[in-house]
Formats: sequence, structure tokens, C-alpha cells
Amino acid sequence: MIFPGFLYFILFKYLPMGGLIVAFQDYQPFLGIMGSPWVGLKHFIRLFTEPTFFMLLSNTLILFALNIFIFFPMPIILALMLNEVKNKYFKSSVQTLIYIPHFMSWVIIVSITYVFLNVDGGLINEMLAVIGLEKVSFLTSPDWTRTVYIAQVIWKELGWSTIIYIAAITAVDTQLYEAAEMDGAGRLRKTWHVTLPAIRPVIITLLILKIGSTLDLGFEHMYLLLNSLNRSVAEIFDTYIYTAGLKNGQLSFSTAVGLFKGIVGLVLVMLANKLAKKFGEDGVY
Repeated sequence: MIFPGFLYFILFKYLPMGGLIVAFQDYQPFLGIMGSPWVGLKHFIRLFTEPTFFMLLSNTLILFALNIFIFFPMPIILALMLNEVKNKYFKSSVQTLIYIPHFMSWVIIVSITYVFLNVDGGLINEMLAVIGLEKVSFLTSPDWTRTVYIAQVIWKELGWSTIIYIAAITAVDTQLYEAAEMDGAGRLRKTWHVTLPAIRPVIITLLILKIGSTLDLGFEHMYLLLNSLNRSVAEIFDTYIYTAGLKNGQLSFSTAVGLFKGIVGLVLVMLANKLAKKFGEDGVY
């Protein structure tokens, strides 16, 4: 039973890792991996010494922090709120509406945002003009890029991210709620003392996995938001790899950047997992 899954991971996850060796070469396609010259840590030294490294690192970490401190708690709160809704038709309608954006591509999400926020004819800017305020360059101003980014993440993924928490809440033993009611607990106290402790392992596991994707914010989304005016705050490792590797043909250098991302993610997962176990949680392994 496990063989197809095992075979999938071997063929599509582990064997391609052999290509990471080009991060230590000056890879030339016509020479291949075996014939390309070995350069050791040359590309890593270049990455860490270029002025763009700290811009990429700070931009990536700031967007990751927005994901952790603003987006990550929201599905938990929404799942707790939905759990308190007694009308099942209203509850299922709300769930359906908030799930729909997840199935739309980032191209559609960003395009709809463009229709709303564009300076020339955008709905929001036209409303600002009607009430006598100046129009705002939401899509090109560096001051607004991160706000637009996190708003789009919330819009697209908030509903879908609640599914796991709602499933975890439905598995909570109802006798615990009955015991809490006998002790005079209201809805808030039952949520705080019963529901949240019951789903804490799920929250910890998802937080560890989220921390592991610190430097992996999604190429497609940021590439669609990126332009020459907001590059100072919107350029991240994912878009930089695309520019260096595919546009400029620096395959070895872009592989080195990708390997750096992977190592950082692995280290963070191990640290977060160790920290979770230190506080008595199960962790992910």
C-alpha cells in the first residue's frame, strides 16, 4: 500500500536533489553535470556578499512575519467563530463563500485587486476621488505593497485554512463541554478552557510547518505584484531565483540561492520541532 507513495517521493522529490550539485559548479548545459567545472562555494560567497542579499533577506523575513503574526491566527479565530454558529445552513453558506477564493489562481486574485486598486479607474480610488481625497498608488507604492500582499493572502487562503481547525474542533469530546457547562462555563470559557487546549497539537504542528516555509513565500504571487517601483520591498528570494536563473541564465547561482533557502527552512523546522517538544507537544517527528 505504501509503495506508490514511496515511489513518488523517490522519483519526484529525492532523485531531483542530485541536481543541487550544480550549485557548486559553473554549470554549462553543453558540458552537463559531469563535465562542468567545479567551483566550490563561489556562488554562495557571491550570494552573501552582494548588496541585494540583505534586501532579499529583510523583504522575505518581513513578509513571513506578516504571515505568522497576522494571517496564521485568523483561521483559528474564524474556525472558533464558525463553531459557535448553530444555524447549519448559514454556517455551510459562509464556509462555501470563504472557500471559493482558494480555488482561484493568483493571476485572478491579483487581476481583481488591480481592478479595485488601480489609480486610473480603480473602484477604491474613484470612491476616494468622489469624497474629495487624493488617489493612492496602492499597486506601485512601496508603502502599500506589503499591505496589499497580506490582504490578498488573507482573501485567498483564510477560508481554506480553517478546514483543518474545524475538523479538529469537531473531534473534541462533547463530554468536556457538558462538564464545563455543569461548572457554569459560558461560551467564551468553554472556548478558552476546552476547545483551544484540545486543538493545540494541531496548531503547533501547522505552526512548525509554517515556520519551515520561512523563505518560501510563493513565486507566482510576488512575481505578479512585483514592478520596477516597488522592487525595493517586493523582491524576495523566489523572484530573485527566477530572474537570475531563467532570465539571466545563471543556473548555478540560482541553484545556490535555492539550496540556501532549503537549508534555512530545514534548520528552522528542526528548531521549531525541538522547541515544541521542550514545551510538551508532540512535534512533527
